[in-house]
Amino acid sequence: MISVCEVGPRDGLQNERDILPPETRADLINRLSGTGLPRIEAVSFVRDNAVPQMGGAEEVVGAIERRDGVEYSGLVLNEKGLERFNAMTLDRMNVTLGATDSFNRRNANASLDEAKERASAVVSSRPEGTTVTISVAFGCPFEGPVDPGVVSGLVDHFRGLGAEEIVLADTIGVATPGQVKTLIGDTAAEGFHGHNTRNTGYANAYAALEGGAKLLDASIGGLGGCPFAPRATGNIATEDLVYMLEGDGVETGIDLAALIAISEWLETVLGRPLEGQVYRAGASPAARST
Repeated sequence: MISVCEVGPRDGLQNERDILPPETRADLINRLSGTGLPRIEAVSFVRDNAVPQMGGAEEVVGAIERRDGVEYSGLVLNEKGLERFNAMTLDRMNVTLGATDSFNRRNANASLDEAKERASAVVSSRPEGTTVTISVAFGCPFEGPVDPGVVSGLVDHFRGLGAEEIVLADTIGVATPGQVKTLIGDTAAEGFHGHNTRNTGYANAYAALEGGAKLLDASIGGLGGCPFAPRATGNIATEDLVYMLEGDGVETGIDLAALIAISEWLETVLGRPLEGQVYRAGASPAARST
């Protein structure tokens, strides 16, 4: 069975113009937890003034109705974020850094070496239950193509620190399926985080599975992007990904109809159509709910 990590409450909403209150974000998480998703990235422990859409992380966590079989994670960038994470009751920590110097400076006000040092200190504190996500692993908005050797070196470094899981992120959606399959295979990374910026996101997700990945990130309705990367549009939509995988006989254990209903609800919350396709078209010609 392939695991899908739902990143909408964090990576999806962080790029929205409107700031949803903690109770609405918790409501979204609670709805998602009833679909059979095995993991939900719930919050980000960053400064409220840096990413105001992620403010009130502690309030969000406090309002989550925990469901058995669902792993709830939080994003941590530094030791201050680690302190906040450790005060919560989340199951998994996601530590992220970029593969280039320029992206780290824009995203975390640090050089690549400094970001690597910060992330290493966090991972070393509790490697069990920790995922390391390497952003811009296939291309950087400021430096262009990324050397696969740099990515491989980062994977080896954090695996040496005992990180339980490595995810490679196509943060700006520039990768192609062959590139994804090769880099996932060469690094033995467990997961892939793809964006559909150039309409290759779903093909890349499939290629990641062919390369050996067992975990795919996706965002309800295709929400998302990166506030620090110009023109980095949404993640692959969770319901679109599940439709594709289940249709090809790849078991996910996720209720597609329930996902579609959540995207329909979220459309009303945000007051605009979402980027996903399946929630609008339906899983079959008669599947659009009313």
